[in-house]
Amino acid sequence: MSAAQLYTKYTRVWIPDPDEVWRSAEIIKDYKEGDKSLQLKLEDETLYEYPIDLPGSELPFLRNPDILLGQNDLTALSYLHEPAVLHNLKVRFLESNHIYTYCGIVLVAINPYEQLPIYEQDVIYAYSGQNMGDMDPHIFAVAEEAYKQMARDEKNQSIIVSGESGAGKTVSAKYAMRFFATVGGSASETNIEAKVLASSPIMEAIGNAKTTRNDNSSRFGKYIQIGFDKRYHIIGANMRTYLLEKSRVVFQAEDERNYHIFYQLCASSSLPEFKDLGLTCAEDFFYTSQGGDTSIDGVDDAADFEKTRHAFTLLGVKESHQMTIFRIIAAILHLGNLKIQGERDGEVCSVSSEDEHLSSFCSLLGVEHSQMQHWLCHRKLVTTAETYVKSMSLHQVVNARNALAKHIYAQLFNWIVQHVNKALHTTVKQHSFIGVLDIYGFETFEVNSFEQFCINYANEKLQQQFNSHVFKLEQEEYMKEGIPWTLIDFYDNQPCIDLIEAKLGILDLLDEECKVPKGTDQNWAQKLYDRHGASQHFQKPRMSNTSFIVLHFADKVEYQSEGFLEKNRDTVYEEQINILKASQYQMVADLFQEEKDAVPATAVAKRAPRINVRSAKPAFKAANKEHRKTVGHQFRNSLQLLMETLNATTPHYVRCIKPNDEKLPFTFDPKRAVQQLRACGVLETIRISAAGFPSRWSYPDFFNRYRVLMNKRDLSKNDKKQICQTLLEDLIKDPDKFQFGRTTIFFRAGQVAYLEKLRADKFRAATIMIQKTVRGWLQRARYQRLRQATLALQRHARGHLARRLFQHLRRTRAAIILQKQYRMLRMRRAFLKVHCATLTIQAFARGMFARRIYHQMLREHKATILQKYARGWLARARFRRAQAAAVVLQCHWRRLRARRQLQALRIEARSVQHLKKLNIGMENKVVQLQRKVDEQNKENKLLNEQLSMLTSAHSSEVEKLKKELQQYQQTQQGDGKQLLSLQQETERLRMELERAHGEREVLEDSHGKERDLLRKRICDLEEENALLKQEKEELNSRILCQSEDEFARNTVEENMQMKKELEEERSRYQNLVKEYASLEQRYDNLRDEITIFKQTPGHRRNPSNQSSLESDSNNPSICTSEIGDTEDVIQQVEEIGMEKAAMDMTLFLKLQKRVRELELERKKLQAQLEKKDQESKKSQVNEIKTEVTSEHEDFAYNSLKRQELESENKKLKNELNELRKAIADHATQNNSSNDMQDGYNLLLNQLKSANEELEVRKEEVLILRSQIMKAAQQKETEKNMVKERENISPNASWPNSDRHVDQEDAIEAYQGMCETNRLLEAQLQDQKREHEEEMEALKNQVDLMQEELEKQQQAFLQTLQLSPEVQVEFGLQQEITRLTNENLDLKELLEKLEKNEKKLKKQLKIYMKKVQDFEASQTTVPVERRPHERNMQVAVQRKEKDFQGMLEYYKEDEPLLIRNLITDLKPQAVSATVPCLPAYILYMCIRHADYINDDQKVHSLLTSTINGVKKVLKKHQDDFEMTSFWLANTCRLLHCLKQYSGEEGFMTQNTAKQNEHCLKNFDLTEYRQVLGHLSIQIYQQLINIAEGILQPMIVSAVLENESIQGLSIVKPVGYRKYSSNAGDSSYSLDEMIRQLNTFHSIMCDQGLDPEIIQQVFKQLFYMINAIALNNLLLRKDVCSWSTGMQLRFNISQLEEWLHGKNLQQSGAAQTLEPLIQAAQLLQLKKKTSEDAEAICSLCTSLTTQQIVKILNLYTPVNEFEERVTVAFIRNIQKQLQERNDPPQLLLDFKHMFPVLFPFNPSAITMDSIHLPASLNLDFLNKV
Repeated sequence: MSAAQLYTKYTRVWIPDPDEVWRSAEIIKDYKEGDKSLQLKLEDETLYEYPIDLPGSELPFLRNPDILLGQNDLTALSYLHEPAVLHNLKVRFLESNHIYTYCGIVLVAINPYEQLPIYEQDVIYAYSGQNMGDMDPHIFAVAEEAYKQMARDEKNQSIIVSGESGAGKTVSAKYAMRFFATVGGSASETNIEAKVLASSPIMEAIGNAKTTRNDNSSRFGKYIQIGFDKRYHIIGANMRTYLLEKSRVVFQAEDERNYHIFYQLCASSSLPEFKDLGLTCAEDFFYTSQGGDTSIDGVDDAADFEKTRHAFTLLGVKESHQMTIFRIIAAILHLGNLKIQGERDGEVCSVSSEDEHLSSFCSLLGVEHSQMQHWLCHRKLVTTAETYVKSMSLHQVVNARNALAKHIYAQLFNWIVQHVNKALHTTVKQHSFIGVLDIYGFETFEVNSFEQFCINYANEKLQQQFNSHVFKLEQEEYMKEGIPWTLIDFYDNQPCIDLIEAKLGILDLLDEECKVPKGTDQNWAQKLYDRHGASQHFQKPRMSNTSFIVLHFADKVEYQSEGFLEKNRDTVYEEQINILKASQYQMVADLFQEEKDAVPATAVAKRAPRINVRSAKPAFKAANKEHRKTVGHQFRNSLQLLMETLNATTPHYVRCIKPNDEKLPFTFDPKRAVQQLRACGVLETIRISAAGFPSRWSYPDFFNRYRVLMNKRDLSKNDKKQICQTLLEDLIKDPDKFQFGRTTIFFRAGQVAYLEKLRADKFRAATIMIQKTVRGWLQRARYQRLRQATLALQRHARGHLARRLFQHLRRTRAAIILQKQYRMLRMRRAFLKVHCATLTIQAFARGMFARRIYHQMLREHKATILQKYARGWLARARFRRAQAAAVVLQCHWRRLRARRQLQALRIEARSVQHLKKLNIGMENKVVQLQRKVDEQNKENKLLNEQLSMLTSAHSSEVEKLKKELQQYQQTQQGDGKQLLSLQQETERLRMELERAHGEREVLEDSHGKERDLLRKRICDLEEENALLKQEKEELNSRILCQSEDEFARNTVEENMQMKKELEEERSRYQNLVKEYASLEQRYDNLRDEITIFKQTPGHRRNPSNQSSLESDSNNPSICTSEIGDTEDVIQQVEEIGMEKAAMDMTLFLKLQKRVRELELERKKLQAQLEKKDQESKKSQVNEIKTEVTSEHEDFAYNSLKRQELESENKKLKNELNELRKAIADHATQNNSSNDMQDGYNLLLNQLKSANEELEVRKEEVLILRSQIMKAAQQKETEKNMVKERENISPNASWPNSDRHVDQEDAIEAYQGMCETNRLLEAQLQDQKREHEEEMEALKNQVDLMQEELEKQQQAFLQTLQLSPEVQVEFGLQQEITRLTNENLDLKELLEKLEKNEKKLKKQLKIYMKKVQDFEASQTTVPVERRPHERNMQVAVQRKEKDFQGMLEYYKEDEPLLIRNLITDLKPQAVSATVPCLPAYILYMCIRHADYINDDQKVHSLLTSTINGVKKVLKKHQDDFEMTSFWLANTCRLLHCLKQYSGEEGFMTQNTAKQNEHCLKNFDLTEYRQVLGHLSIQIYQQLINIAEGILQPMIVSAVLENESIQGLSIVKPVGYRKYSSNAGDSSYSLDEMIRQLNTFHSIMCDQGLDPEIIQQVFKQLFYMINAIALNNLLLRKDVCSWSTGMQLRFNISQLEEWLHGKNLQQSGAAQTLEPLIQAAQLLQLKKKTSEDAEAICSLCTSLTTQQIVKILNLYTPVNEFEERVTVAFIRNIQKQLQERNDPPQLLLDFKHMFPVLFPFNPSAITMDSIHLPASLNLDFLNKV
């Protein structure tokens, strides 16, 4: 078409601009052939005349229509040229904050200089498995495309990331590798993907540095090959590096830094392990301080150094090698600080031997100090005849030192790269690989040297490969569609490459000049001028003879030849290298060995399947200059190897753009962007696309878009392809402007814009017609409204005048009436005032006279009173004198009597009876203590009696002895000495007896004092206790008055918090169950593999291979208290509510601990009791009878007390349950204030009653214990008395004998007395010890009570300082804590007694059953256990008449039962029976095993059932019906075990018949917990299966499905659709709803609990919401008004389905709220601030990032829609900045809600269940 047709009025064009590069303008006058200028209007409304008649001036570029603005793919633009590309990138970057844009096969990435939340794990999962054109442009999309093509085409892939420094190449490559590490994680446990990511910190530390353009610029190129196995899991990686910038080690420009590792090491020099390195701060070293500032804002070098060391460790670098690396780096820094002293004008130099940096350098590298000092300043010259040693000049020495430093660092860099590759290497065979090339982009500076020349040479080679690949893809697309094509001319830069690398090219001439002994840079430049002066890609600058210009594909660059030869030679003196080879450190010596010593990298690479991967830069050879390769030659070889690798792979391109040089976030500099677009090949891709057919439309999309241009006759045809062809032939006359493919229409550049212009003109004409008609209708309607309004005004005006006249007449009459009334009122008020004054005067006059009379009478009365008091005082004075005398007499008499009474009272006060009278009503502890004191007094009295008897006996014996002694003295004078000795013995015995009496009196005194002190302290404690009770009552009254509302509110808040914590705990618990299931699955898989590998013909499975559940369950004690209590707590959570469970959980933890302590105490008491029983059997028969009688009495008394305690504790437990139930009902229902008051009063009453009952129970328990102790002490006392009598009676009878007593008899009597004394002393010591122990215990109790009192006082004082609301809450917490602690002991005793009672009942039932069976066996004939005999069949038929709901089977039939009922059972086989029939059958079998008390059978059956279910689920892990079937049966079996467990909490809904079917002998609480775990695992497997079925349907059904026909209008698609799979299938919403119906019907038919079904669909709808919303947030093509309307309709269909299935209470509809709000956001108006407020108030379920993302992605598809302005989005962000939203953008679609299995009892009785014959369960016998 002609230019006159395109350049018409209102058409917008692009004109050049010096500041913005390109500027938009609008044509205000049609262009005609021959015009010399265009009349334009700029965006600022200024007029501009654009000349087109000047030389070189052409018509300006046309601007694309607004519908194409912000395209994801630049090739989708109709007009493909530089200003269109630049503007599209600018709009996406600044307005939508999109940093990624496609340009054909190239991903353009603009560095935002800001951290964006688009790289999280959920974003990786969102892009995984998606086609490249389906989602928004992203580096993950490119990585996914490479991964998919590798798996689909089985061809190696490469991702080429390029761009200039600071454009974000390294970050892009890092994110690509992170994607591969996440998606293709290693199959083994080697964590190779973590090692691949760990190589990044190391390479950044040793290869990145700060430049003027980038704070983390990569100063080398690298190509990382990530290897995959046949299952496409990462197995290893390999890295090749290119052209390290060694010159940066010794020189940095202004405001630049050396490599990061130097500064990291200096920042960590203070660490102990680095003290020997001799490092200080980086400013002290020459090699790190040349650039000025040594720090980077926001970078912590010390923290980065820790990451680097951690990465070294993760990659397996030894600690010794790490320290050697750091020593080498420190040595380089010391080498740069050497002080070189020049002599003789710098011709001779030397280094001081005392230089500390030289010493540090030599010690760190382990080389000789003297040799290094010498050869740093000298060199060796070798000739054919002899060898010379020559001194070097100052300039040469500095160059040699810098060359040595560069060489050391380069060798260290290569060593680290080799070890990284060694760590990433694997022995597994590599199937394919993906390479990531992070290489420098095209560079041009003010001074360009050898490094820039090599970089631009590499980019020339990469651009050539890029151009050929793009050309090849373009031609393949045409061939696939079957359209004729001609050869497209594209730019070929082979001549420029030949100029550089061909024979006698720049690199050849440079190598040749390096071989010349005295070659210089100037000579080499002159050779270039002579050789290539006529080349079109080579130029000589006018003003320089040492520079040359190369015309690269991106730009022409001027290179300075100075330094080219030196850098190309890379000369290091051999003598210095030899010194380093002789280092005492092996690693330092290995760095400088010959190339033949380091071969492993090549050997490793030879095992690669397709590409022979070699080291990019060969190791350093010997310093033989004739044979050593130059740097240029090495770089050319490595680049050639890289190109071979890339050509053998499928490349993917990422071009990084730096938007500005100031590193400002989201700031776009058009000049800098255009430079990089030209340099990176993006515009070349645009040019190649524009040369062909860049715009492509499918036939249906073209038909829907441009059907407005068709006539009715064409629309009546059915062939849309023919209709499109006819339309295009009519509209576009030039057939070369379009081509018809098989599925797509191809357009030349600008044709889509022309069609859009025709479409817009058609709409404009239709709009004018509509406007004309509507405006006429509006004017006619306006005239009718004006006429009706005029008539109405006239009618209302006349009525108004009439009403006003009537109002005037009425007001006149009212005024007259008011005047009359007012005058009457005024006269009446005057009369009343005069009347009131008269009455007042009269009243005051009469009052004055009355007061005078009153005062006179008052004075007379007072005189009378004075006389009366005076006379009375005189009489009393006389009386007092007489009374005083009488009182004195009485006082003396009463004092005398009082003293006598005081003495009597003191005597009485010492008695125990008086203390009892005074202390009646004291604590039971005092009673017990008093009883002990009484017992001790009785014992003391008994002892005194015994002692008096002994004393009397002893005195009589002494008298007798005296008489006998006198007789002996008279008869035998020779026995004097013997008598004297006997007298001495007697005196000694008397003294010992007196001493024993004294000790006894001391003990009694101390005992009395301690007893008095104890009584005093007890009285004090009672007073304190009374005070505390009084304070408690006061606090309760205050709480009752102040905290009604606060209590209710706090209760609700606590309930919500507890509910939230319970949900989190349940979620963590179920995640653990899920992890356990996965580990168990993995264990089973490994076990199966081992079985397959080791299987032999005679192999038999070992029982140890059973599941972990079976091994764990093999405990002979099925009912354990801990697990039972845990199950009870879980049961309470399910039944009563969260509050009660939380309260009982604390009790449970305390009770569980106390149970263990009480069990130990019980064992000790049992042992003591057994010991006492043994001792009692040894006593006499009469005593045994007496003790047995007393024991029976005590046992009866204790049993009575125990029963009373049980009844009272049950009562307390019931009241506590009622209290908790009232609180739970109140918190959940939130009733009126009256209900709240009732609940609160109930709480206080229950607390008070519980407190009182606890006090009473405590007293009773203490009394019971005291009685038991008293009985035990009495028994022990009687035993001791018997023993004493036995010991004393022989000795006490000898004084009464009349026989002659000789010396031996006296000695024997003396020994008896000593033995008696020792016995009494031992008894006294035992009593003293017991008394001390009791005193110590009482003291401890007193101390504890005092501490508790102090704590309560302190808490009370703190409470008084708080606000009333906090006081109420604190008081309640203290009261609840106190009551909980007080109830603890009582609850322990109660539970223990209940358990013992249950156990005894069960044992009694078992014994009764055995007795009955035994009696029956005696009367009936035994029947053999053969199921095939007739008599057995007859017995079964007789018992069926009274079926008890039990099924009997033999032990050997258990495997058959499991196989028929579980393993081989199909859900269809029991579809016509009772739902969950297998669960009922299993329970009936369990019940029979319980009935016969066979615990092994119960254990075996339950274990086999659980293992069988797991086996079935593992076999059918993708079968939804089978999984749902066993979930329903597992839950039903769990419900049956609860319903028939015999626990009251589960039996509330049972019938009397069902209660008969309860288990009698076993508590299966442990198995209930195991079944609960199994149910969670099955539920999670069910969800995974359903999600796997639904996930492929969601996007196409919810977002892309066109349920409302004709609503959605397709936009132009881009070039990226070439990667889509041909087999992609789309799903409609009806198909997804049908699938949901299938799920629902399966679960309902199989009898799954409705609560579980609701939770299943809540989880599935959450996944639908998450996947649809995530896809919406990552796709620009679905963010439009029409999509919002379509989405809202689809969601309403899902909500309707939920309502139809009665699932509206499941919470599934609430999970769709974010998606609903996203649809509403797409439909809302987005212009004014009111719209922004409406959006903020509506979108509460969407985060700020999600709202902003949707607004940025919003794209109009028609002219009547407007784009969302940047100002509106900023307004939204400002209003939402106060939200505390999570940082992530996408929803976690893998999140799983915690599942609840509420108790759901069955109404079916066991005896009503029928066994179908299809189950083959004939071996089961009904009982």
